[in-house]
Amino acid sequence: MARLGVNIDHVATLRQARGGIEPDPVTAAALAEMAGADGITIHLREDRRHIQDRDLNILRETVKTRLNLEMAATEEMVSIALAVKPECCTLVPEKRAELTTEGGLDVRIHQEALKPFIERLQAGGIIVSLFIDPDPDQIKAANKTGADYIEIHTGSYADAPDWKTEQQELIKIENAVKLAKKLDLGVNAGHGLNYTNVKKIAAIGGIEEFNIGHSIMSRAIFVGMDRAVRDMSELVRYA
Repeated sequence: MARLGVNIDHVATLRQARGGIEPDPVTAAALAEMAGADGITIHLREDRRHIQDRDLNILRETVKTRLNLEMAATEEMVSIALAVKPECCTLVPEKRAELTTEGGLDVRIHQEALKPFIERLQAGGIIVSLFIDPDPDQIKAANKTGADYIEIHTGSYADAPDWKTEQQELIKIENAVKLAKKLDLGVNAGHGLNYTNVKKIAAIGGIEEFNIGHSIMSRAIFVGMDRAVRDMSELVRYA
């Protein structure tokens, strides 16, 4: 049965828009856990556009399930992770101008550069996941780095303009899951998933955790965090 990781970055984005103290992502995390979330995901960006260092430190003390820290593969971020000790670190590509992560990490090109970061995180007792596109070459490269997990970038599937393209992207994801499992890599998935399109992905099987933020926070505005998390949790667990 798949787990649900709730990404609370957008709560911090709303707070930072006014430069105040509300809404509090720490409160959002607590409510998500009470509603049945299996983990909390945050992305500490290099420019600190939403989640702040203080948020990370408080969340490390208060999250009762699992804390997944999305971050760039940099010396600064690895040092922060080793000090804070989240259960998992997901290494993602990061561009200053992007609104959200636009694609998967190019592990094939950066394989050797990633290895020492991964080894240091693992030596610190942290599970390491690589956020990559559902591409066989990227999965094979991820395996060679020694990473524990991959997180499949589902954005191309979520943004598919028509049914045919959606089916093609779905097949890519299904094949990616099969290959990752064959290589003994754990598999997570996320990006662009909502209450409609997550069903087909969850039905594939083999994906251990879905990390979802925007659609849950969007629904929470209208129905509350408890209902929004519970509804998504049922979809990923029982598809």
